[in-house]
Amino acid sequence: MDTDLYDEFGNYIGPELDSDEDDDELGRETKDLDEMDDDDDDDDVGDHDEDHPGMEVVLHEDKKYYPTAEEVYGPEVETIVQEEDTQPLTEPIIKPVKTKKFTLMEQTLPVTVYEMDFLADLMDNSELIRNVTLCGHLHHGKTCFVDCLIEQTHPEIRKRYDQDLCYTDILFTEQERGVGIKSTPVTVVLPDTKGKSYLFNIMDTPGHVNFSDEVTAGLRISDGVVLFIDAAEGVMLNTERLIKHAVQERLAVTVCINKIDRLILELKLPPTDAYYKLRHIVDEVNGLISMYSTDENLILSPLLGNVCFSSSQYSICFTLGSFAKIYADTFGDINYQEFAKRLWGDIYFNPKTRKFTKKAPTSSSQRSFVEFILEPLYKILAQVVGDVDTSLPRTLDELGIHLTKEELKLNIRPLLRLVCKKFFGEFTGFVDMCVQHIPSPKVGAKPKIEHTYTGGVDSDLGEAMSDCDPDGPLMCHTTKMYSTDDGVQFHAFGRVLSGTIHAGQPVKVLGENYTLEDEEDSQICTVGRLWISVARYHIEVNRVPAGNWVLIEGVDQPIVKTATITEPRGNEEAQIFRPLKFNTTSVIKIAVEPVNPSELPKMLDGLRKVNKSYPSLTTKVEESGEHVILGTGELYLDCVMHDLRKMYSEIDIKVADPVVTFCETVVETSSLKCFAETPNKKPVDMHQNRSSVINPPISFPVIRNVKFKILDAVVAQEPLHRGGGQIIPTARRVVYSAFLMATPRLMEPYYFVEVQAPADCVSAVYTVLARRRGHVTQDAPIPGSPLYTIKAFIPAIDSFGFETDLRTHTQGQAFSLSVFHHWQIVPGDPLDKSIVIRPLEPQPAPHLAREFMIKTRRRKGLSEDVSISKFFDDPMLLELAKQDVVLNYPM
Repeated sequence: MDTDLYDEFGNYIGPELDSDEDDDELGRETKDLDEMDDDDDDDDVGDHDEDHPGMEVVLHEDKKYYPTAEEVYGPEVETIVQEEDTQPLTEPIIKPVKTKKFTLMEQTLPVTVYEMDFLADLMDNSELIRNVTLCGHLHHGKTCFVDCLIEQTHPEIRKRYDQDLCYTDILFTEQERGVGIKSTPVTVVLPDTKGKSYLFNIMDTPGHVNFSDEVTAGLRISDGVVLFIDAAEGVMLNTERLIKHAVQERLAVTVCINKIDRLILELKLPPTDAYYKLRHIVDEVNGLISMYSTDENLILSPLLGNVCFSSSQYSICFTLGSFAKIYADTFGDINYQEFAKRLWGDIYFNPKTRKFTKKAPTSSSQRSFVEFILEPLYKILAQVVGDVDTSLPRTLDELGIHLTKEELKLNIRPLLRLVCKKFFGEFTGFVDMCVQHIPSPKVGAKPKIEHTYTGGVDSDLGEAMSDCDPDGPLMCHTTKMYSTDDGVQFHAFGRVLSGTIHAGQPVKVLGENYTLEDEEDSQICTVGRLWISVARYHIEVNRVPAGNWVLIEGVDQPIVKTATITEPRGNEEAQIFRPLKFNTTSVIKIAVEPVNPSELPKMLDGLRKVNKSYPSLTTKVEESGEHVILGTGELYLDCVMHDLRKMYSEIDIKVADPVVTFCETVVETSSLKCFAETPNKKPVDMHQNRSSVINPPISFPVIRNVKFKILDAVVAQEPLHRGGGQIIPTARRVVYSAFLMATPRLMEPYYFVEVQAPADCVSAVYTVLARRRGHVTQDAPIPGSPLYTIKAFIPAIDSFGFETDLRTHTQGQAFSLSVFHHWQIVPGDPLDKSIVIRPLEPQPAPHLAREFMIKTRRRKGLSEDVSISKFFDDPMLLELAKQDVVLNYPM
């Protein structure tokens, strides 16, 4: 073993290495060689790059494996680089263009029986214009009646015989639901019995009570109404409300008794019974008018010409005058106007003397209306329905009606419609009724201005509007906002009351909060395009004079509900038209929030738009931070949420369970006099600070039927010590303490419910109402009908799902409508701490007030019980102790 390879401890250390000097020398030689190589590289670098391109050393991050998008597609093509996994595989990187469309509109202007220039010329003559609102109960035939007018004036728009045209139901949701949601304007030229043409601005309104705000918007810009009543159903829930509303708006009222075919084909009433049914409807309407109107001259009668009869399904419409003219045209030498005066009431025709008498000549004699109108109508319908093949052709020849062989082979309904259309002709009776009993814009302008304009008529501007002067200063009142097809923008719809509005004209838009003292709610805008609306198409015009309806582009941004449009300069005394006054109250509310919190701005924008779209809708933010929507009913809020989700925000939105608004009241006088001191302990003044004292209780909207008396006050001399900062909190404390010492109670809204059902379903209706704390007020059969009408009251909080429950228990045979009626005290004491609320258990009646209060305070994030100690000052508590007053409320 070589001992040099190991140390003294026996560890292997290997052979001895070379010295450091040798290493240094070797290092110097290597360095010299490297420097020589670098010099050679520097001399050849230019030659190397030119001779061998792409061989240079490139860092990894600078390497280029693929050509750029600009090199591939060219500089004129925009390219988007999408990082991996930032989108789901189901979503395309570049989404296709999505066209939003929520309304059914004509692509081109349809052909009409009149020239558009003729329509434009009629707009300049206010005497030949009629502004009319068609209103009535749900499914009483308003939209179908307008369809007949559309077919009369638009020869290429034919009604499909398997279903209704529903030309004014332009929203897809309206067609899917089978119910009108929005009021729709239609402008057409119609001739009267003498062939004179008139320009009719017609507003077709929804019949459901939830959408009565749409009717209010139409009534504001109309001079009269045509009230539609189903001949079989008679006066219904919404019929009575609309009569009252029209009378309050000081409008001319006419009636169209529609669906008279139901008396013949469905109810199969004899002609005499059908007459009694029609007369009962007229008498009932007159009774309601006399109840709500102080005008003794406002009477409806077919003899006066303000009642017409129709069947929209079969294109029938006549008044006594228009039916009498059919006799005059057929037999000649008849004064049809005098003949019409003898076709209603207890008047009989004596065939021997050929005279009319008030006494029946024989026991079998029929009244003139039955003999000359109902019996011929019955015969025509019976011939078409019963004996088409044998006697119908001969009967039609006698009537001067000629049909082709193909037309005679039609089914019963389209054949009956065709025969009636040829027999009765155009709806001239309807035109006569409106022309004679609804004033023109010029005649009706003064009462309209007196009722709606805040500035009155005793000014130059008021006189111009009262005269419907097209050369006067511009004044336009808008009552509706219609969204565009894609739901992005809105167009304002209103009536020009004076002056002429032009396309491209600068205007001043005055909001509902505008006053001469505070002009903040106003904005200068430029009018875009102007249209005349005809439901599914618009006629663009350059100007619209006074007395007409107009659809305006470009002024929607500052408008929320209604607005007044005037000239930007030179009309500084202009004031606003009064906001709409609705005949119903919104008591149902829902809280909404986006599923994705980051989409809150989109939801807020959608809320602003849906607030414009629905006249009576209210959106607000509560103290808890919830975004709340208030509406008139379940169907109303369902339509609102559809528009909010689909049209205006396009996001997923969570909706809380619907609740109702509660009110607070007292049933006794305060048990003691309450007082409070200001924070600075200084006395105050009942006169200079009156607004500060009154504001707190009045601005608290949930207190009803409560009167506060201010008995005494100590007045401070220094104005510094009696400001609003001292008065408001003090007044609030003393008012709340006095309120709590006066036996407070809760009030809840009650609905009035009207149910139609067969006789064998009445007991089931009672059962469903009883389970929901409802009680029946009236139960009576409908005259001339197998149905019953049940009228009842039901708490609004128990009405959710009532219609579904009712149809389930009656196998779909019962139909109901409900509308807010009154406030009623909830049974029980809301401050009774001895009541224990057990979850998921129905509470007895005396516990309801306590339950409602606790659940409402929990939802708002408040403590369950109300403590009055925070409203009482120390001096007040000492006074209570001196008087030895026992308080049952938590301190």
